Formats: sequence, structure tokens, C-alpha cells
Amino acid sequence: MNILLYSPDNGVTRNFMPHLWMFLLKSLTPPGHEVFLIDGDAQPMTEDEMSQFIRDHDIRLAGISAMTRMAARAYKMADAIRAAGAKVVFGGPHVTEVPEEPLGRAEEPRHADAIALGEADYTWPQIVTDAATGSLKEIYRPVVGSGQEMKPTLADYPQIPWDTIPLEQFNLVGKLPRLVRWLLKRKTKSWESLYVLPVESGRGCPYGCEFCTVTGFFGDVIRFRSNQSVIGELRRLKRRVQSERGTVGVFFVDDNFAINPKRTKSLLRDMIVENAVVPWIAQISVNLLKDEELLDLMAASGARCIFIGLESVDADNLRRVHKSFNKPADYKAALDGLARRGIYAITSFIFGMDGDTPGVAKRTAEVMNTWPPGFPVFSLMTPFPSTPLYQRLLQAGRLERPKHWLDFRPFTMSYTPENITIAQAEAEVREAWTRSYSPRATIEALRRISDRPLSERAVVFFARLAFRGIYFPQMTLRHWSILLWKNRRPLIWLCYRALFALRMRRAVAVAPSEETG
Repeated sequence: MNILLYSPDNGVTRNFMPHLWMFLLKSLTPPGHEVFLIDGDAQPMTEDEMSQFIRDHDIRLAGISAMTRMAARAYKMADAIRAAGAKVVFGGPHVTEVPEEPLGRAEEPRHADAIALGEADYTWPQIVTDAATGSLKEIYRPVVGSGQEMKPTLADYPQIPWDTIPLEQFNLVGKLPRLVRWLLKRKTKSWESLYVLPVESGRGCPYGCEFCTVTGFFGDVIRFRSNQSVIGELRRLKRRVQSERGTVGVFFVDDNFAINPKRTKSLLRDMIVENAVVPWIAQISVNLLKDEELLDLMAASGARCIFIGLESVDADNLRRVHKSFNKPADYKAALDGLARRGIYAITSFIFGMDGDTPGVAKRTAEVMNTWPPGFPVFSLMTPFPSTPLYQRLLQAGRLERPKHWLDFRPFTMSYTPENITIAQAEAEVREAWTRSYSPRATIEALRRISDRPLSERAVVFFARLAFRGIYFPQMTLRHWSILLWKNRRPLIWLCYRALFALRMRRAVAVAPSEETG
């Protein structure tokens, strides 16, 4: 049986990394089936194109997973897939939160033949078998005989076949302009491909923030893979990209990579000792970044960037959403510790909390100006279904768009905060993005890391341009051309420094031969 695993695009920007679940389910598929992977961000498709793909490849079963913001898009593609003759099974956090919706038992028409609730590690093989024998059930739950949910231990984590999975759609070099690809091929033998791929070392989060879906979906008990399982996967990835003269970076998709510092240190030490060092990114809570030994091991094992959910610089805001373990007074020390080791922070902020008032963007910027430069991202408070936040607002009658995901509007609020209007909150987010990613802000960021290696400064420059695209549309060549023109001053300066460094290296290389002549 031919199977499609499909992740819909989010309709806003192109993610730089595919989702893990597709690769994981491919590795868990019973033998005898062919599995195709399509990531809508890497390989955009219309509904007609998807229908044609289903027919051309005789797809009999399609697995779709979507986060809440992608739900409306996922339903449309599911309808196209079903119309073309394939069965559709939905899974993931959103479907687990609103299981009646894709089955057509709520206000929506039916979009799925079956749904998989919770983590699908144990249910996916049965779903495939049932689909192949024509006995697909409507609902699959990972439960034991007593009806209790069964969580994968990760002790028997499957081996993802990175050496054979087609990765062309995820090659970031392939998405660069042809001239840039030509220059890279002439100047280096290790950049014919570039992948940022997901790797999981653990699941779960004990914190239970009011607005977050993680604890509700994965639970508050942390489960870890063995060090050797993770190391083996990293080494397979390295061998794969080296064989095609490429480069790979890894995003540890754990919801909190350092939640158990002792275990994390053990893994990082093994990465160093066993030649599994790769450039990596991870999500880590700011309260865990005080440990100097942990920071040293992070740097030595290849850490390049850390995503930190700071959310607010207002301690009372954090207390009200059950995230008081974040201490704004400690932010600077943690970010300074990362910066001293050449590790940059993606700092995430949420505006539109009940404690926010007009001017929150400016107040946040004033605090950020005392920190090392990084990649701030700003969003609006969003009540996801089944979170404590959603339930609180629903009971209080404050949800103006209770099913906001079916009418998805990026950077738009679905309820009115207590101390700021919807229009004001949305304006604050726009101001924050504009202020943080203006050409002047980028010049200032580069100035503040003028002592860092040129290659590092170049990465920061282009990464800032890419992060800007999370909010401002820049998916076409025209958009990028305008953006580069606006940022021509730092771009020209970086090119000048690169040419100067190249001339210096050539001069040093020639000098010994002149002396011996």
C-alpha cells in the first residue's frame, strides 16, 4: 500500500525545518508499504496538485498532522485527498484537543476517515494494518486494558533511516538563487546541501504554563532516549551529509532540552567524546541557563542558538500565566552567559496578556537594549483549545472568536485583554517587529558583536533577515531584493571585510615562498 505523510504549510512563512513526526512514523510503518513525505512549507502544493499526486502515486492512506494554526489549511487538503480516493487519518495536538471536529461531529463537515489521539508511536502500525485490510476504525487511542493512556517510554526508540530518506525538498541550499548556488559550489565542497533536521532526545514538560499545549499532550513526566540512541542518530546524519558533500544542523525538538541538567550534561559529553558534534539548536528555559558547566558543554558540543520562551519582561504577567519560574531580573545574566560562548538566543515574547498596557513594545525594547544581540520573535497571546487559558476565557465569555483556527488570521487576537484593546495589542506587535528588524537595528547588532569571527557575524546578518520574514511577507525574489537593498550598508561592509580577510590570507600564504626564493 502506498502511504502519504503530509504536513500542511502554515500560510504565513516557510519553516526552515521539517516536522519530526513524518520521519518518525515512516520508521514505524510496517514492512511492505511505500511511504511518501511531503512538507507543505518545503514543497507547496495546491489542492488540485495534491489530488493529482494522490492519483499518480496510487496513495491509499494519508496521515496528516497539523498544529492549531494550520488546521483550516489541513482540512482543505484532507478534503482534496479524500476526493481523490485515499483514506485520511488525522493526528497531532490539535486533533487531540478537538477530536469531534475532523470527524464532522461538531459544526465542521467531516474531513477525516479516522483520527489518532495522543502520541501515535504505538497506534500507527495498527492504523496502517487496518487501512491495508479495509478495517480502519474511526478513533485510535494509545490506551492499556484499563483505559489508561499509554505513553511511549522512548527506551525502544526507532531508528530513523536518515541514510535512505529522500531529503531534496528540505535542502536549504536548493532554495537559494542560482547565482548563489554557483558561487558556493565554486568556493566550497561542503555546501552542496544544507539541512536543518529535527532530532528528539526527550518528551514532556512539568511546568504547565496556562497558554501552552505541551503538558496536556505529552504529559508532565519527562521521558528520555538513551544517550547511545541519540548519538547513533547524530552520527548517521553526519555520514549522510558528508557523503553528499553537504552540511547539517540539528534542532533538538525537546520542549525543554535541559529540563534534567545532569542528563543533558551526560548527553553533551558523549556527543563530544564520540565524534557526534554537530551545529545544534534547542529550546531551553531561561531558569536552567545559570549553570556554567552546562553552558561550556553546550558550546563545546556545537550549540549555535537557543530558543528561550521569555514571554514578558513583566514578572506579574508571568505569574498570571503560571510561568513565574521565569525571573526577568535574571534574563540578562543568562543571555550574557550564552553570548560569551558565541551562542545566540531566539527570545520569544507574547503581547496581549491581561497585564499588558499600551507601550509594552517600547518597554520591552528598552530592556532588550541592555542584552546581547539576538533574534527576538513576537506573537500575540493565543488561546489554544483545551489549554487552561482557553477554558478560563471561554467560561468568562471573553472569546470573540471561539474557533479562531477555522478562520486563521496571523498576528490577530481572538479575545480582548483586560488592559489593552485588540487593535493596540496588534499595533504593539507590529512596532516590536519593525523596531527589532530595521536596518538600523541590524547595524547595531553587528556593531555589538564586532569582536566575533566574520563568519559568525555573516550568519547573524542573514539569520536576522530570515527571522524578519516570520512577520513581514518576504517569500518572493522581489521581497528579498528590496530587503537586501534596504540593508545594503551592513551587507557591503561584510563583503568588504570578507575580501580584506581573503587578501590577508593570500598574503600570508605567499610570504613564506618569497622568503625561500
